[in-house]
Amino acid sequence: VQHLVESGGGSVQAGGSLRLSCAASWATDKTSCMGWFRQAPGKEREGVAGLFTTGGATYYDAYADSVKGRFTISLDNAKNTLYLQMNSLKPEDTAMYYCAAAGPPCWPTNWGTYNLWGQGTQVTVSS
Repeated sequence: VQHLVESGGGSVQAGGSLRLSCAASWATDKTSCMGWFRQAPGKEREGVAGLFTTGGATYYDAYADSVKGRFTISLDNAKNTLYLQMNSLKPEDTAMYYCAAAGPPCWPTNWGTYNLWGQGTQVTVSS
């Protein structure tokens, strides 16, 4: 059974950084989309960042406007692990963060097609 396991969440002050990790139970050098989502209390889940990978290389990554220039998504196929580097964190970034995957055909910002989810990791940013 395929699964995803996130880690790296925590509490940080505004302006700080965190790196989230998501370990996949399969070889991630296959064609797929992988992404990060977040859900704050009382709000809908939103796509934060996504990438398209095939043949062991990442060909396209995309970000929500609210995190562009601050967050970076990356994939280490040697470790089968997806990362989200989050810099210049703001209190409004506080949420439960989930990693997710979608098989082909897929597009990283087609958020509705992601169908495999991790359990989530909490990020709290204080002002």
